[in-house]
Amino acid sequence: MVSFVLFGQDMLTGRVYDKQTGTPLPGANIYFPAFERGVVTDSDGNYTINRLPKGEQLVTISFVGYTTKIVKVNIGVKTTVLNVALSPEVIQGEEVVISGNFAGRQHVNTVKINTLERKSLLNVASPSFIKAIASIPGVDMISKGPGVGTPVIRGLSTSNILFLNNGIPMENFQFSENHPYMIDESNIGRVEVIKGPASLLYGSGAVGGIINVIPQKQLPPGTIRGKAVFKYYSNTDGPDGTIGIRGTNNDLVWGLSGHAASNKDYIDGNGNRVDNSRFSTNSIKANIGLLKERGSFKLFGEYSTNKLGLTVPPAIQSVNDNERKNSVWYQDLSNLLVHSKNNLYFGDVITNIDVAWQKNHRRLQTDPALPYFTAVDMLLNTLHYSVRSTIPVGSSYKFSVGAQGMWQNNKNNVAPDHVLPDATINEVSAFALGQYQTEKINIETGLRYTFYHLFVPAQPKGWPNKPLMGPLVKQYSNVSFSLGATYHLSEQLLIRANIASAFRSPNLAELTQDGVHATRYEKGNPDLKTQRNTEGDLGLHLHTVHATVDVSGFYNYVNNYIYLSPSTDTTESGLPIYYYQQNRAVLFGGEAKVHVHPHPAHWLHLMADWSYVVGKKADGGFLPFIPAQKFRFEIKVEKQTWSVFRNSYFKMGTNIALAQNKPAQFETPTDGYWLLDAGIGTNIEVGKQLISLSINGNNLLNKVYQDHLSTLKPLGIYDMGRNVMLVLTIPVGIKN
Repeated sequence: MVSFVLFGQDMLTGRVYDKQTGTPLPGANIYFPAFERGVVTDSDGNYTINRLPKGEQLVTISFVGYTTKIVKVNIGVKTTVLNVALSPEVIQGEEVVISGNFAGRQHVNTVKINTLERKSLLNVASPSFIKAIASIPGVDMISKGPGVGTPVIRGLSTSNILFLNNGIPMENFQFSENHPYMIDESNIGRVEVIKGPASLLYGSGAVGGIINVIPQKQLPPGTIRGKAVFKYYSNTDGPDGTIGIRGTNNDLVWGLSGHAASNKDYIDGNGNRVDNSRFSTNSIKANIGLLKERGSFKLFGEYSTNKLGLTVPPAIQSVNDNERKNSVWYQDLSNLLVHSKNNLYFGDVITNIDVAWQKNHRRLQTDPALPYFTAVDMLLNTLHYSVRSTIPVGSSYKFSVGAQGMWQNNKNNVAPDHVLPDATINEVSAFALGQYQTEKINIETGLRYTFYHLFVPAQPKGWPNKPLMGPLVKQYSNVSFSLGATYHLSEQLLIRANIASAFRSPNLAELTQDGVHATRYEKGNPDLKTQRNTEGDLGLHLHTVHATVDVSGFYNYVNNYIYLSPSTDTTESGLPIYYYQQNRAVLFGGEAKVHVHPHPAHWLHLMADWSYVVGKKADGGFLPFIPAQKFRFEIKVEKQTWSVFRNSYFKMGTNIALAQNKPAQFETPTDGYWLLDAGIGTNIEVGKQLISLSINGNNLLNKVYQDHLSTLKPLGIYDMGRNVMLVLTIPVGIKN
């Protein structure tokens, strides 16, 4: 990476060319990640981009097959000229990420932020979007089949992590591992993952980390493009399609896309159908925005519906077909999100203002033969708002101050089971961050204060003639901090160290639940205290022309850890009773990843990664839902150009999970397993378009296995057998 400090007004212009030959690179991308604005080079490799905020900014220059450069420019007094020479890519270079305390270079951040680009998400042979994210070391998935998946970060899950949609926390009753996040897969550009406490920037719930799903970059001015993506999963006989169009016309940016998928019951390694694991999703997404000299103003909207079959004993007894339609025992979900995202420029100060409203409707449909078909019918409305200003001071210092808030209301409609009561929650926060950066070292620190208020009015637990509960009023005040540093031992070698505290106020379910949930009876605890944790992280990163190595370790001490624990108690009808409890706990472990691209075999990639976590309670025993130690190995062969084929690849790899012999009190040990995966893909040049085609397979040897985090394991049900995924992407350049 080469960094240049240049001076200009609100315009940047220049030329991008091949470093070895001097040939211009038409179609190269010049992009400012901090405020999402960019342009592409013309047929001579020239570009001009204006209406930029003043001050020091990072700009990325990228071109397919070449190493991305990250350049620092200072927009100020006169026109800036930036000519950039790119070299052919040997191994993926440094990235700019936006989910950390400050948007910036990956090699400068005080915490490692893992990323998954869109093309990587499309190459994971699973109908589960969460399964694709779980390919990151240290990230795993609790699953009830491929349709219901909950992410796990370093052993923490559900309310202990935040799932963000374009920076907005998703709110869809994520207190249970059986409640998946409703993410529209169309128009996803990349996923960024922070492993470890992130409460400083994102607030309550980010004690284990965050997963941020980021839209595709906006197109250059004067461009309109369409795209259709078709996928098919052999195991679930599952078609999956996305179609969309987007463009940038002068100051106006816009987009529209839709997605639909339908999956039958999955087949395990023995060839047995797993009854009622079928699921379907539908969604539509739109955005519109204006790019002005004083800032950018964007509005995003999306609506999605999910029907997710539940493999529970009543369904197993009654479902005996192999149809797609959900008819008994399924989650019937819908989610509406409207998000106003704005960046304002005042000299060299950038102010971000976000306002988002979510409406999540959750219904549990049971059996038409029962007295009630809809057992649960809840409506959750959430308003998020935040204001944040980033202020540079000189060339080495940067400060950020802001405030965030949330208003939330849960309302039960007419249904017999009130899994959660009617309630209103208010949360307000204020935070301040500081950064000191030189060529050798980057230091970041910050402090956050949060106030949380919950009110549950007096109400029946359900209908008809159920006993009353409430009223209940709970208030929590929390302070969190972080201090981290990145030090460059050399140009290729750096070390990261970070210590951070985080908090999580007990959620509505943990405080108030008192009723049947799925196949068990769950009882809340109104006396729960705030969960607090302090984590230390240490990481080493090496990057050379032909290799990258990442090694990290962590130790996470959690005070008042909240968890749902089974017991020997049962209801009169025989259902097991689960209680919310608290205990001191520790989680520790680490991850490692190696990527080698040996010289002179530039067509070859060798990759391996490892992850390990142990979760213990202070009074003895292990925490629930702790993933097994895992290894992944992959070999990949690439060919840039061959006849009409572009960027072709073949890959083969294996996923290895060791035996998990440290189960929680009411869990059982799980045997280890290994799976063979493979894939092949290419881009085919048709006219001026590149049509992408790939075939990827998972568990190709059709192994019979159970993952420790499968909630179907207690029922004796095995995980998915062989699955082959076909992906066809057809782009259409309407205006370029």
